[in-house]
Order: sequence, then structure tokens, then C-alpha cells
Amino acid sequence: MFRFANPQYLWLLLAVPAMVLLYALAARARRRRLARFGNPQTVAELMPDVSTGRMMFKFILFAAAAVFVALAAARPQLGSKLHEQKSTGVEMMIAVDVSNSMLAEDFAPNRLERTKYAIDRLFDGLQQDRVGLIVFAGEPLVQLPITSDYRMAKAFVKRISPSLVPEQGTAIGKALSLAAMSFSGESDRSRAVILITDGENHEDDALAVARRAAEQGIRIYTIGIGTPEGAPIEIDGEFVKDEQGQMVVSKLNEQMLEEIARTTGGAYVRSSKQSIGLDEIVKSINDLERSELSVIRFEEFNEYFQWMLAVAVVLLLAEFVVLGRRNPLLARFNIFRE
Repeated sequence: MFRFANPQYLWLLLAVPAMVLLYALAARARRRRLARFGNPQTVAELMPDVSTGRMMFKFILFAAAAVFVALAAARPQLGSKLHEQKSTGVEMMIAVDVSNSMLAEDFAPNRLERTKYAIDRLFDGLQQDRVGLIVFAGEPLVQLPITSDYRMAKAFVKRISPSLVPEQGTAIGKALSLAAMSFSGESDRSRAVILITDGENHEDDALAVARRAAEQGIRIYTIGIGTPEGAPIEIDGEFVKDEQGQMVVSKLNEQMLEEIARTTGGAYVRSSKQSIGLDEIVKSINDLERSELSVIRFEEFNEYFQWMLAVAVVLLLAEFVVLGRRNPLLARFNIFRE
């Protein structure tokens, strides 16, 4: 596994384009000053030892050295040894409704964007738990298998959108069934599903799936996002209408979500405009009996920054050795042709 131990120093690479720009501006100003003395070709004949090619070559060496210094500061490393680390935690599968009804704007900017923001915040506070991600509409899809890599999980959360699923609808039962099958299987305890939806189930019997999950020891925690009054759904600047031409209003269906949570021994939380409800759910999940989980990590990393520094030193030495003017002893080789 390759990584940079200090990736923040990679921002130093932005100094290289700035150096190139400054060099170009300085060269341009130099040419203008020389032009004041007369014809550029005549002036060049009067200064036979001046070599613009050498100056450019020296700058290229210096800029390349700066690149390698920045890379060395970022400390490139390569993982060399795998280590299985034991920890205690809970496995959580988060099932997110991405049907068009989640685009209703009773939560600003809309229900789905608020959900993504809340999940991202949730991952910031986790330490030893494992998380997975399922998106669903008419069909469910495992967006992220169960993992303890929160950085990768946050990257997947940003990609959540209704376009991830090919079929619209709201098949909550299918999503719960897929979530129940997506755990690692290391433990029969400490397994929880967090379902985030507006509760408008149009496809299947979600309660029957919840009863089967309860028999497997899986608790389902439900979060209802939306308002009972509902809100219209706007897609590409147009409001969704039904077959009669009436504007579709998406309303929160709390009754079914409460029954799903109660059936499995979980809990139901209604989102508010101040809080989606994930914090309250996680507090309840933390009361579960935690299981021993194993995580494979790269324990040792070989450092490669010294090679970057060595290259930078060689380039700087070469820049120092190369003269800015033509060497009469080497003139016949004419290495820097102009």
C-alpha cells in the first residue's frame, strides 16, 4: 500500500507553477531592457558569453529539485507488513433512500443532501465500528461493503444520488433484506441497520422482512426524514406530477417506520431541521453488546523520502555547477544551442 505520511506538504508543489510564471516574466523584462540598447541580434553579438539556454537549463534543474523536496516533505511510504488488529465494535449498515421523493425541499437544500451531510458527520465520530452503505429506490444496491475505512466511506457518501439506481420506487423491504445479508458474519451480535427514508413504501412488505431480521438478532433503527405535511418534488426545475396532472406531494410515513423499529427492538427518530437524528440513533446503538472485530492494517511502512532528497541534492549540485555564461573551453561542443 502506497501513501504519503504528510500529504499536506504536497500543496508545496503549487509553488512550481508560480516559479515558472515568475521566471517567464523576468525573462520577458530582461529582453525588453536589452532591446533599449539596440537591435537584439547586434546586442547578442556584443555579449558572446551570455547564454539564455544555460539560464533556462539552470532554472529547470532548480524547479525539478523543488518538486523532489516537496515530495520528500510529504514522506512517501510503501506498506510492507500486514497486521491483523483486534478491536471491539458494532457493525452498522446504513440504508439510504435515493428515490425521487428524497429530493423534496421541506429540508434545505433537500432531504437527500441533508442526509448525506449527517452521515458524513457521523463518520467523523466513529473509531472502532464498521460501517457499510446501501442505496435503494425500486431496487437496492450495496454502495459500500462493510468496512472500517471511514475516509473511503466518506468518499462514497458524497457520490450518493438518485442516478445510482436504475429503477425508481421505494422498496424498503428489499433494502432491509440486502442489508441483513451484507454483514461480515464474524459475529451474530452487535449488528444494526440504520434506515433513512421518508417511509413511502410502494413495493413490498417491509414488516415481514423486519420480522426475519429480528429472528437473526439484527436491530433496525429507522429515521424518518420529511414532514407529515409533505412537500412537492422538483427535478430539473419542474415539479413532478401524477397521471391526472396533479402535483405530487411527498409526505412522511411514520407509522410503518415505527413498526419496523419496534419489531426488531430498535428505535425510531423523526428528523428535524436542526438534526437528522443519527446522533440519537448511534447513542442507542452504542448500548448494544460490542463484538470482537478483526481489521487488517499495514503495520510497517518503508520510507522513501531519502531517495527524493538525494535526487533533489543532485539536481541542486548540477544547477550550481552549470555556469550561466558560456565556457570558452567547451564552446566548441555547443551543448546549449540557441
